[in-house]
Amino acid sequence: MATFQTLPGFREFYPEDLARRNHIFRLWRRSAHAFGFAQYDAPVLEPLDLYKAKSGDEIEGQLFSFTDKGGRDVALRPEMTPTVCRLVGAKANALKRPVKWYSIGEFYRYERMQRGRGRCFFQFNADIFGEAGVEAEIELVALLVQTLAAFGLTEQDFFVRLSDRNLWFYFLEALGLDEARSRAVLGAVDKYEKAGDEAFKEYTAQFGPLDPTLKARILGFLQIKSLVALEQALAGLGGDKIAARLSDWRRVLAALEAMGLGKFIQVDLGVVRGLAYYTGFVFEAFDRKGELRAIAGGGRYNDLVKKLGGPDLPAVGFAIGDMTFALLLEQRGLMPQLVSAADVFCVIDGESGRMAAFPDIQALRAVGFRIEYVLRFAEVNFGKQFKAATESGARLALIYGGDEIAKGVVKIRDLTTRTETEVPKGDVVTAVREIGRAHV
Repeated sequence: MATFQTLPGFREFYPEDLARRNHIFRLWRRSAHAFGFAQYDAPVLEPLDLYKAKSGDEIEGQLFSFTDKGGRDVALRPEMTPTVCRLVGAKANALKRPVKWYSIGEFYRYERMQRGRGRCFFQFNADIFGEAGVEAEIELVALLVQTLAAFGLTEQDFFVRLSDRNLWFYFLEALGLDEARSRAVLGAVDKYEKAGDEAFKEYTAQFGPLDPTLKARILGFLQIKSLVALEQALAGLGGDKIAARLSDWRRVLAALEAMGLGKFIQVDLGVVRGLAYYTGFVFEAFDRKGELRAIAGGGRYNDLVKKLGGPDLPAVGFAIGDMTFALLLEQRGLMPQLVSAADVFCVIDGESGRMAAFPDIQALRAVGFRIEYVLRFAEVNFGKQFKAATESGARLALIYGGDEIAKGVVKIRDLTTRTETEVPKGDVVTAVREIGRAHV
């Protein structure tokens, strides 16, 4: 007999695993709603060209792609950004701006598996379209921080690294580099934290070695960790673009500080995010201990909607992946032990008990209570039914025994305190509700 197993990189969610996943989703959703974001969704299967248009042909190596029965080249979505750009672009004229949307969806990438990364994963995506000012960045960074903090994480657990691709280009332009050389330098900066000087190999192969003095300026710039240091590094370069951009920086940092979020924010010019479509501020969230890969990442991408066939529409967004995030919660002891417990367990004696219990069971279920009972109660004595009630995690047991039926009452036992009370048969739903409210 053949034994079938889950494909490499894919996950199964047994009830306890799904409860933890749903816990994450619930708080993600709550945070987005608090900021006035509307939820959307879209197909998991998209035309392959949608991803090529965004990232070029190199993206194909990471895709689950194939030709469908209609002869179309399609792919399972590896991310949400191209899709949401398509959706917003299609109805841009009819949408009230700014557009503030979020999604929680499943994504697929055929890439090397490692800790915190699989081939099938979920993401929380939040985006703002139609706002060109830094107000959009302020709102999204605030949402990111609040979303992480909603789980009990503090500034001791994570921080957000804030950088700026625009400022990098202005800086490199002031140093005499053209756009092609500047992009190559940013490619090296993106890899420098892990690769060191090896990160400049591609630049050297294309343009020759960097002048040592110029390279020193670049390495000094990527190590900046404060607004004061940033202002000092740019002081001698002048120019209206740099001055205006520093003003944007001051506005962003002042606003986040006013929100009480400054303790979470780290100026860090070493972050440029390798995706070429980013056009301004970029940011990433990391755990303070540095044990995990990035928890979240995002930034401004003003040109992507237009590139994908829509109108010229500014945009900012970020994504949180569920796998690394769940690891962080587990490491910090913040993943609750979610037990799927009953609210009420019914202990039933014989046929007369059954006929008395079933109307109450249905009535309680209809108003939202989770009710359990031993399905074959006629074959299970009271003692074993009470044991099952305790094991169910229920707080209350409703007892439908011969004595209770004869008196026209139902006995309610508090399984925590072991206290009991009797209520008239017609008052069960009201009594259970009152007891529930008393213990909230």
